[in-house]
Amino acid sequence: QVIKVYSEDDTSRALEVPSDITARDVCQLLILKNHYVDDHSWTLFEQLTHTGLGRAIEDHELVMEVQSNWVMEEETKLYFRKNYAKYEFFKNPLSFFPDHMISFPSETNAALSHSGILQMFLSSSTYPEIHGYLHAKEQGKKSWKKLYFLLRRSGLYFSTKGTSKEPRHLQFFCEFSNSDMYMSLTGKKISGAPTNYGFCFKPNKSGGTRDLKQLCADDEQSRTCWMTAIRLLKYGMQLYQNYMQPYQGRSGCSPLNITPMRSISENSLVAMDFSGHRSRIIENPTEALSVAVEEGLAWRRRGCLRLNSHGSPIAMSNMGMSIHRSQSWFHHKISREEAQRLILQHGLVDGVFLVRDSQSNPKTFVLSLSHGLKIKHFQIVPLEDDGKLFYTLDDGHTRFTDLIQLVEFYQLNKGVLPCKLKHYCARIAL
Repeated sequence: QVIKVYSEDDTSRALEVPSDITARDVCQLLILKNHYVDDHSWTLFEQLTHTGLGRAIEDHELVMEVQSNWVMEEETKLYFRKNYAKYEFFKNPLSFFPDHMISFPSETNAALSHSGILQMFLSSSTYPEIHGYLHAKEQGKKSWKKLYFLLRRSGLYFSTKGTSKEPRHLQFFCEFSNSDMYMSLTGKKISGAPTNYGFCFKPNKSGGTRDLKQLCADDEQSRTCWMTAIRLLKYGMQLYQNYMQPYQGRSGCSPLNITPMRSISENSLVAMDFSGHRSRIIENPTEALSVAVEEGLAWRRRGCLRLNSHGSPIAMSNMGMSIHRSQSWFHHKISREEAQRLILQHGLVDGVFLVRDSQSNPKTFVLSLSHGLKIKHFQIVPLEDDGKLFYTLDDGHTRFTDLIQLVEFYQLNKGVLPCKLKHYCARIAL
């Protein structure tokens, strides 16, 4: 079988694969072919172009089975990209399920621990009830109706009488074994939804968009809670096995606090000192770090003194203006909406970021950052002082000669930001 996989910059690669290949296997194949470091966040996405819907295909899903559900009238593509939020709820479940949206069985102690919540979600006998208001699109109409919904093991229900949970007032809305859940990537534009936090259920082997069951939440926290709970309900222990698979058999690894394993090529690198007559391996980690910092500064100085076509050194300010163009985290001339979509697709984990040109002020830049399930935008302002150009996020209190220096600083220090910069959004090429 041949599948076509796209990357963020819309380059594509055709792969010949066996019919029983899983989404994780496809990711592993592309990681090997492109020599990427496997940090376990690579994901295969299914994107429906005309309806503006997308979903991360679960690692265990069979890719050929996913493709067999595609319909002719809808242009559907497979994308290979990072999704840092894929298993984030296993690391920090308390932030995914706010108290006002979750009810536990009466016999359960109200103050559940971190692992207690996970065990309850993964248990086959009990399941917490998720409840709250959602906007639902009425079948065959353009109108939306705000209703009180309840998620139970048997499916998703809404109340026909306010917030009543009495069986006679509950009406069945959807079950999940024969449908897939998608996130709306275009907000209100296509579906006319009342908010930008839409998601929907698409039955397998359906006749297209007319069979979609569309919902939207009032905020990102609510949408994340509903979608995470439904994923856990549908796949249960399979999700936990997917999450644990890369770490199986690794000694001393805590399943709930895992750092990505370095690649073989990184592990084989050693710090070397070439300053004397003979080279030597630097054993002391502190010395190795200081040498690395000094090399970085020397490289920056050399870069700023490269000769231009007339034989004179390029000015520091000119170099600072363009040195960031080659960085994976920099996105040239993308809009605020595109930046938000890109971060959303990479997962709303604290510290996911990118830097872009400002559209409102051509001379400035914008740092777009995910924190607390929201995307925030911070203006990077250029300052000129004594003939030199600097960049700042805090009105000149902290100054940087170029954007690389600024990003490196905020990767190590929170400063004026709500959190450190952790994962950058990159347009990878296949």
